[in-house]
Amino acid sequence: MKKTIIASMLMLNACAYNPVIDSAGRSGTYNTDQAKEITNDIQHCKTLANTNTNRAVDSVLQASNWYWSTATLGIIPKRISNYEIIVKECLKGRGHSVVK
Repeated sequence: MKKTIIASMLMLNACAYNPVIDSAGRSGTYNTDQAKEITNDIQHCKTLANTNTNRAVDSVLQASNWYWSTATLGIIPKRISNYEIIVKECLKGRGHSVVK
């Protein structure tokens, strides 16, 4: 029973990230608005992140870090998942301003 709950939490954690993008502004390196390709870029970046990360391992590391960060009252900083890092960097590379 306990393992099922933990596995369910890990699965929900793995698919929770959706980037928040400031589509009104420009990133500073481009002269034109890059938001017209946002849907396509998000799909491509998520596919790239799925291909280059092991979501099960990433979720276990995220969950264990959440536990230790809470247990140490924030002395150990919260870990950002590899999946999230890849999606953010991919979108930034395509000229989007990623807020979260």
